[in-house]
Amino acid sequence: MAYWLIKSEPDAFSWAEQVENGTEPWTGVRNHQAKKNLAGMQVGDRAFFYHSNVGREIVGVVEVVREAYPDPTAEDGRWVCVDVRAIGPMPRAVTLAEIKADPALADLALVRQSRLSVVPVSDAHWAHLCCMGGWNS
Repeated sequence: MAYWLIKSEPDAFSWAEQVENGTEPWTGVRNHQAKKNLAGMQVGDRAFFYHSNVGREIVGVVEVVREAYPDPTAEDGRWVCVDVRAIGPMPRAVTLAEIKADPALADLALVRQSRLSVVPVSDAHWAHLCCMGGWNS
């Protein structure tokens, strides 16, 4: 199993909407590196659901339930999406400020490549972030 972090602006698509919908295609990614990351996801992988812009915090955990396929929102067919299913909320949201203040997370892709909407998370970072948020991984 691999781990990821996926970002969404909560005013565009929020954790509450993900939970309400259950399974949702993760569409709209228009960055080549983020596309490569989506294409690398496999069924069973887990991802942190991160609210960007407003909140700037990890708020939940999702699981990949369908691997990369053509993004139906892309007019040119060059982009992909995956389907993710809500697993549960973080017992305590983990803020970007907390993440940046923690030396153990200095090389986390969220910190190093802050503009990417889909980034890998190492096993060690996953465990550390789960501990910070009270998530029993």
